[in-house]
Amino acid sequence: MRITIGEFLLDRLKTVGITEIIGVPGDFNLSLLEQVDETDGIRFIGTCNELNAAYAADGYARSRGISALLTTYGVGELSALNGIAGAAAEHVPVVSIAGAPPLYATEDRYALHHTMADGNFSNMLESIGHFTDVAVRLTPMNAVEEIDRALHTCLREKRPVHIQLPSDISHLTVEVPDVPFDATLPTSDPERLESAAERILELFSRAERPVILADLDADRHGFVPALQAIAEKTHTPYAHLTSGRGVLDEQHPLYLGTYNGAGSAPAVREAVENSDFLITTTPRFIEVNSGSFTHELPEEDILDFGDQHVSIEGEHYVGITGLELLDILLDRMPVASARDLPPTPQQPEWTVEVDAPLTQARMWPRLSRFLRSDDVVIADAGTSNIGLSAQTFPTDSKYINSSIWGSIGYTLPALLGSQLASPERRHILFIGDGSFQMTAQELSTILREDLAPIIVLVNNRGYTIERFILGMNSGYNDVANWSYGKLPKVFHPSTTMVSYSASTEQELEEALASIDASGAGAFLEVHLDPEDAPDGLKAFGPMTADFDYGPRGPRNP
Repeated sequence: MRITIGEFLLDRLKTVGITEIIGVPGDFNLSLLEQVDETDGIRFIGTCNELNAAYAADGYARSRGISALLTTYGVGELSALNGIAGAAAEHVPVVSIAGAPPLYATEDRYALHHTMADGNFSNMLESIGHFTDVAVRLTPMNAVEEIDRALHTCLREKRPVHIQLPSDISHLTVEVPDVPFDATLPTSDPERLESAAERILELFSRAERPVILADLDADRHGFVPALQAIAEKTHTPYAHLTSGRGVLDEQHPLYLGTYNGAGSAPAVREAVENSDFLITTTPRFIEVNSGSFTHELPEEDILDFGDQHVSIEGEHYVGITGLELLDILLDRMPVASARDLPPTPQQPEWTVEVDAPLTQARMWPRLSRFLRSDDVVIADAGTSNIGLSAQTFPTDSKYINSSIWGSIGYTLPALLGSQLASPERRHILFIGDGSFQMTAQELSTILREDLAPIIVLVNNRGYTIERFILGMNSGYNDVANWSYGKLPKVFHPSTTMVSYSASTEQELEEALASIDASGAGAFLEVHLDPEDAPDGLKAFGPMTADFDYGPRGPRNP
């Protein structure tokens, strides 16, 4: 069968579940965009810039399982690189596609716009290659093979891949296989799978204090349903890292809380560090999810799940698909003997202090009560993420946060992408004013696409997380105080999104009641003192200052 290279690429994207390509048009990708317009079942969503497009593609992939990003050569690719690197750090499968100069110009080393004008056409691929698992320029001879290789790699490794599509080959026809793309992972080596299962079951049968410690890879590789079921079947308690928030059910009586080294609640730390069989999902400890590297996991008695291997007490079993192994364990693990589980903690009664100004200590518990099952909760790095860290999420909710890459401004475009991927779910974004100003223009795309999220903007006049690290009253931590509530109408005059403002508890209560009742999109601006912060942030700031600046570095008063 012969079809054009562009048609083949788009068909493969649709096969893996992508129905939107997010990006920015440019002269080198317009030929492909023409083909998008002619193709049923997939459409292009234009964003305000390439960085925002990359963030949006990241959010889309977290809700859909994979996404597609489209930029143009050089200026577009490098503008998106921060978002691509973030997806790599956070293990998010993004198919990045860049329209490239025509193949003849590349081969003859033309001096062109969007280049260094030196005939070098390898530098962009080399730059992006450091942050992707595949970085390739297509030709008519390699297109079919390389497109399939990139997609397989993206789905298997849960990391970005990058494809350059020269502008003069998108409409060329090539011979393509007449079999559908197979996205399933290879099956396990039978002997290794059985040996690993037997060893795990043996060790688990001896354990008296097993614990599951989940990180973000449990979500990326689809381990969550089996892990939750194993915990419930065997009455195994579980915790998560801060980078694994919301992965397992936080309302279940088996839920222990967040493990963060010395920053953990004592009971959580004791359970994890003294477990005699700790089940992990390839945790990656950085300073912010380990209590500044104070984590102390057991040296032995650890079972670690990867997507293509498992490590049992330090012995690696390769050639294993993690999902297959989990299914076997779920089937064979014994049902726990009947015993009473601890009661699920109940939220205390809430009493509004009518005229009290909003404070971080009171606001976050109230906002957590606004969340409900099946919500997608998105929180920007900094105050919002730390404010929510002490709260528990409803069952079946999803949490999106840049916990490792930590790029502020990520979440507004990520909201766009996630809501495009799962429009049936209620989306709630918590974002600070400084973060919002990084990518504010993408609110216009959200409104243009007639999406209806709830956006809670924390206006505390600047970078509060930075203030608690250094420069509490320094001008470099200030941002301009925009008229935020007017922006929805500025960006989209006919929008149905309603703006609210709250400075007191009563105003917040009234705004939340109205938002809940209306079901429309909402932009809620909450006003807080610049020197107020969640308790976790008050501890995080000095700890970060000590780590960053050393014993002779500057300190806040």
